[in-house]
Amino acid sequence: MQIASHNGKPFSFSPEAQAEVQQLMAKYPESRQKSALIRALHIAQEENGGWLSIAALDHVAEALRITPIEVYEVATFYTMFNLEPVGKYVLEFCHTGPCAIEGAERLINYVQKKLGIETGQTTPDGMFTIKEVECLGACGYAPMMQVGLYYHEHLTEEKMDRFLEDCRAGKIDKGSWKMH
Repeated sequence: MQIASHNGKPFSFSPEAQAEVQQLMAKYPESRQKSALIRALHIAQEENGGWLSIAALDHVAEALRITPIEVYEVATFYTMFNLEPVGKYVLEFCHTGPCAIEGAERLINYVQKKLGIETGQTTPDGMFTIKEVECLGACGYAPMMQVGLYYHEHLTEEKMDRFLEDCRAGKIDKGSWKMH
């Protein structure tokens, strides 16, 4: 995965975020500050509108006193980090074995057609981004997706239609919708 080019905006942690990063680093010996990297990346992503720009990645490296490449390696490995701007709702579809057997690929294709975008793209209105991710550990509930902190399981085209409509209608706070 490529890291999006610099968006021209400098990045630095808010005072609260900087304090949290400092507290994290204090938990580890001086030579082990890299142990705070994943949480520091989450903090940076939250403060940067849901994605990690090069400026944000470089700031994390500086804050942790590690090299930028060490940050880039981690940020590009994990699908939970967005390396380009994303929509308000990031639809992370599991597409590995059990979900694929239960129709994940068909469902992903359905959502792509419905939204008019491909995997990795964001709708022009900035509402939705589609991602395909590796196993989310809910194999018995396939096909499924994660949006924010919540899993949405046993998905069907009808459930996806309702979810997308509810998002567009403002009935769903980012990541708070649960499938019933």
